[in-house]
Amino acid sequence: MKDHLTPNHYLELTTVYEVSKVLSSSLDLEHTLNDVLKTLGNHLRMYPAMIILRTDDSHVGVMAATGLSAEEIERGRYHLGEGMVGKIMRAGMPVVIPDVAEEPAFLNRAAGIDATQQLHAFVGVPIKVGYDCIGVLAIYRTEKHKGTSFRSDVRLLQMVANLVGQTVTLHQGVTAERNRLLQEKHRLQKELQKRYSIDNVIGNSKGMQAVFADVHQAAPGKATILLRGESGTGKEVIARAIHYLSPRRDKPFIKLNCAALPESILESELFGHERGAFTGATQERKGRFELADGGTLFLDEIGDISPAFQAKLLRVLQEREFERVGGNQTRRVNVRIITATNRNLEEAVSKGEFRADLYYRINVVSIFLPPLRERREDIPPLVEYFLARFNRENDRHLSVRPEALQTLMDCFWPGNVRELENCIERTATMLRGDLIRQVDIPCQRNQCLSMSLRPLAGGHPIVTMAVLAQPQLPAPAEAESHASPAEGFDDTDRLSEREQLIQAMERCGWVQAKAARLLGTTTRKLGYALKKHGIEVKRL
Repeated sequence: MKDHLTPNHYLELTTVYEVSKVLSSSLDLEHTLNDVLKTLGNHLRMYPAMIILRTDDSHVGVMAATGLSAEEIERGRYHLGEGMVGKIMRAGMPVVIPDVAEEPAFLNRAAGIDATQQLHAFVGVPIKVGYDCIGVLAIYRTEKHKGTSFRSDVRLLQMVANLVGQTVTLHQGVTAERNRLLQEKHRLQKELQKRYSIDNVIGNSKGMQAVFADVHQAAPGKATILLRGESGTGKEVIARAIHYLSPRRDKPFIKLNCAALPESILESELFGHERGAFTGATQERKGRFELADGGTLFLDEIGDISPAFQAKLLRVLQEREFERVGGNQTRRVNVRIITATNRNLEEAVSKGEFRADLYYRINVVSIFLPPLRERREDIPPLVEYFLARFNRENDRHLSVRPEALQTLMDCFWPGNVRELENCIERTATMLRGDLIRQVDIPCQRNQCLSMSLRPLAGGHPIVTMAVLAQPQLPAPAEAESHASPAEGFDDTDRLSEREQLIQAMERCGWVQAKAARLLGTTTRKLGYALKKHGIEVKRL
């Protein structure tokens, strides 16, 4: 058998073998088909060549080609039944044109080939899958072959076309399955996002999706929940979501900021008081525990209550019973407790500032809310939401330019979502036109704001905003070294006393007691300073 094979047969077999290896080397169909044509050109000088595949129900187009320019490949688009390609597709049979110059049906769309490569012969074979013709494998001969029937070319091309047809079918199957899996993945992600979404809470980032999943998991139960995270991350919103996703949704949701009240008033607010319990108690009053009976009580800033009050609160959380201020009747309530803090409670416990037994009582289910700088992909939808609300409330039609949005995404946002909301509202209010540009944003690109401390009178710190990436300004450490120890606020600093007060209040959620501790002063002195500068305290 070996003695009957000519050198040309060996070359053809070698070519078919190399083509089969190329077709199994990659799932990139276009790249693979181009390598097949290069193999035919290198081994058998079948050059130029092209593979034409069906693009839709009425057209075919060049999928791979050698010896053709990009413009010629673009022109290689045919209607079914048009020219020699259409004839091959329709009949499903090979077509040989020994001299294309004498064939009027030859469209010659590859006429742009280099003039030194004059076209003489055309050989095209169908690419079939079963009985269905899905394309054409065609080659050109640039040399005259007088007296030849091109049988060997047709035989070889038919073998290659069969291999190509199988590869195209496999690729289409893999592509269809991949698209199906991607669609299924997209559907499941949408379904999961819908399932673990919370009304009025924007959060498409992985961190917030994890929060939503924890909320949905914990909401149906009765366990006490501790929400942790920086100020302005939306702990109260999440607390409301837990309540409305729980079986207690039809019962009251009562909230109290523990840092906003002194201990004496806090006890009365939580437990209520009897008539005559103290000066001004002209009638009995229910406390927050009684008001929340059957529902949910949200205690914000739980880490800021005094050690003495921690002991009183611990008993109520354990027994769910208490006495009003000035009373001796024990009252029982069915209340679910949700607490929140931005403090490091573990560190406070180790320092003896927070009772360990109370910590274990409130830290049954802990949910951490990531800061805005760790979920920057949520900034664009948040900006869109705040702008839409502003437009609706003020009958405006504001929009934001992409570079301005990028500036907002680059900012540090120490005040998190609350600070972003204030920034959008302030920018929108002061904007004269309808388009927010980059220059309209207080925090410019690469000049993100970060919190730093400078001394106040008596060495107490006050929060200031230091602008980064500005070489002409001294660093925060240098600013401290040159700070004047004068009494009160130093007006030579970058921010005025009024601006510093506003920054501190915004950072603390407009809670005066908390801002006073941050500034190292008393609530009374802070109140005088706010009144002096005409700063109206916001009720959040």
